[in-house]
Amino acid sequence: MDTKPIIFSGIQPSGDLTLGSYIGAIKNWVELAEDYNCYYCIVDMHAITARQVPAELRKRTVDQLAQYIACGLDPQKNTIFIQSHVPAHAELGWILNCYTMYGELSRMTQFKDKSAKNADNINAGLFDYPVLMAADILLYQADLVPVGDDQRQHVELTRDIAQRFNGVYGDVFKIPQTFNPKVGARIMSLSTPENKMSKSDKDPNGCIYIMQKPEDIMRSFKRAVTDSETCVRYDTVNKKGISNLMQIYSVATGKTFEQIENEFVGKGYGDFKTAVGESVVEMLRPIREEATRLMSDKAYLEGIYKEGAERAAYAANKTLRKVQKKVGFVPRG
Repeated sequence: MDTKPIIFSGIQPSGDLTLGSYIGAIKNWVELAEDYNCYYCIVDMHAITARQVPAELRKRTVDQLAQYIACGLDPQKNTIFIQSHVPAHAELGWILNCYTMYGELSRMTQFKDKSAKNADNINAGLFDYPVLMAADILLYQADLVPVGDDQRQHVELTRDIAQRFNGVYGDVFKIPQTFNPKVGARIMSLSTPENKMSKSDKDPNGCIYIMQKPEDIMRSFKRAVTDSETCVRYDTVNKKGISNLMQIYSVATGKTFEQIENEFVGKGYGDFKTAVGESVVEMLRPIREEATRLMSDKAYLEGIYKEGAERAAYAANKTLRKVQKKVGFVPRG
């Protein structure tokens, strides 16, 4: 019997994968495969809480799978699948709705933020998003959920829902914990370093994408916001832009903050930003090239997501059947 701890995580295919997604999530996922049973989901059901162009959503979903693999996620060591291909997510999501309080959902800061940005489409799915996320996690009896700080509140809600359900029906769900890497957990926008790097950033220079051309990456880094000093020093209070660039450079080169500070003593921000850009270009180059190759092999990618869905469904349905029995549903037979 496999006793490895279980990890679950997912990213929406609502836009191209960013450098923030790679450093804050996917790069760390790759290193977990030996010690954990890992389930990585392309959460297309979450993506439609905002209006999507159907053909573009389909393409981005499959392209994201190619990028996952190009980033180093081995489909043989990790279960990689598309959320909508495993119906248990929606089924458990509905059941958990009935064990989630309106007041709890009303307090979710992401709903408030996204409602402000999408005032013409504040739909029930956007409000209910955290319950579907809870279903995503609890279906696989996850021990750990790698998330950024912005999703930590949703994992706390997941824990509350699981504990409430267990309190009524006994030991059904494992209570998950959040998992954060020490470096690179939250990469900020290059143009507004107070905000997380996001594909929804209105300034195109604020976000770097995995599949971006090298010359565009360099242009964005050269325009990155810094401060009025000329000292490369890690200080997240007074030097947000420089500290963000140092985090990125640290991940790309393996250098410590102290080594980076020493490297750029007496040098200007121009030199530093150029070095960060070049390090990111070289880090992403093999990923971009491999993803491009994989995207042209549709049959291979289809085989991967079909096999991934079968493996995910096997695990998910065990939990779902147990839950359905607990709440009093008649077995399907």
